[in-house]
Amino acid sequence: MFKRFTGLLAAASLVLLSGAALAADVFPSRTVNIVVAYPPGGSTDVAARLLAQTLAAKLGQPFVVDNRAGAGGMIGAAYVAHAAPDGYSLLFGSSAELSLAPVVKKNLPISVEQDLRPVAMVASVPFVLVANNSFPPNNVTELIAYAKAHPNEVNFSSFGNGTSSHLAGELLNLQAGMHMMHVPYKGSSPSLTDLMGGQIQVSFDTITAVMPLIQAGKIKPLGIATLARSPLLPHVPTVSESGMPGFVGGTWFGLMAPKATPDAVVATMTREVTAALKTGKLANELIARGLDPAPRPAGELNDFMKSETAKWKRVVDAIGLQPE
Repeated sequence: MFKRFTGLLAAASLVLLSGAALAADVFPSRTVNIVVAYPPGGSTDVAARLLAQTLAAKLGQPFVVDNRAGAGGMIGAAYVAHAAPDGYSLLFGSSAELSLAPVVKKNLPISVEQDLRPVAMVASVPFVLVANNSFPPNNVTELIAYAKAHPNEVNFSSFGNGTSSHLAGELLNLQAGMHMMHVPYKGSSPSLTDLMGGQIQVSFDTITAVMPLIQAGKIKPLGIATLARSPLLPHVPTVSESGMPGFVGGTWFGLMAPKATPDAVVATMTREVTAALKTGKLANELIARGLDPAPRPAGELNDFMKSETAKWKRVVDAIGLQPE
C-alpha cells in the first residue's frame, strides 16, 4: 500500500512539475519592458508606445515603455544588452545607436553586433530636404546647380556631428559632386529655428518635424529622401528621381533583445511584431504620424543593419570624420 501511495505521489509530482515547466515556457507570461533610449515625446517614443499597446492587446500581458535616455541612445542600449536574456527586456532601438554609433563613436559601452540580437524591424521615418523660403532653389536639381555655381556658400544644418542628418547632407554632397558647408546644432529644434531665420539655407530633417512648418508656409520642401514619394507630400519629388538615383536617408526603428535570448522567444516576438504591423489600425496610426511601417523579420533586420553601417562608414571615411 505504501509503495503504491509513493508511486501515485511521484506521478502526481511529475505532472505538476511538467505543468509548471510548460507554464514557464509560455512567453510572455508577465510584463515585458520595452526600453526607449530617448526622452518621452519623440518619434521613437511614440512608435514604441503604439507598438506596446498593440502587443499588450494581442498577447494579454502588459508591455511597458521605459525611457532611459542619454549618450546618444547608448545608455538604453547598454541597459538591455546587460539585462537577463529572457525576452522581458527589449530595446526599441533607432538607427542612431544601432547603425551609426559603431562608425561615429569610440569607446562604446557595448558592441551592438556582439551584445544584441535583432527581433524585428518596425518603422522608418524619412528625411525631407527643406530650405529657407528666400533661398532661390525650389528643388534638388536647382539646389545642385546653385551649390556648384556658389561653392562653399550654401550651408546645411544637422542635429550634430555624426548624426543621421549630418551624414545625409554629406552623402548628397558626395553624390552630387558639390560642397555645401555643414553647420552642426544640438538637436532638430535649434537647427530648424535658424533655417526659418535664414542663417541656414537647407537641412535634412524628419518628415514628422518639418510637416507642420511646411504646412504653415514657414519653410519649403525641395525633395524627400525615399525611393517613392510620400502620401503626406505627394507633390514633392524624391531626391532619387531628381538625379541622385537610390538616395535614401532618414531614421528607422528596430526591436532588439539581449544576445543570449532564446530562439523560441525571439521567434515569438518576431512573429507578433511583424503581424501587428500588417494590421490596419497600427499601420494607419504610424502613417498618420509620418512613420512608414516596415515589418521585417529578425534576419532581414540583421542584414539591413549591416548594410546601413557599411553605407554610412563609406560616407564617414570619404569625408574624414573622426569618431568622437
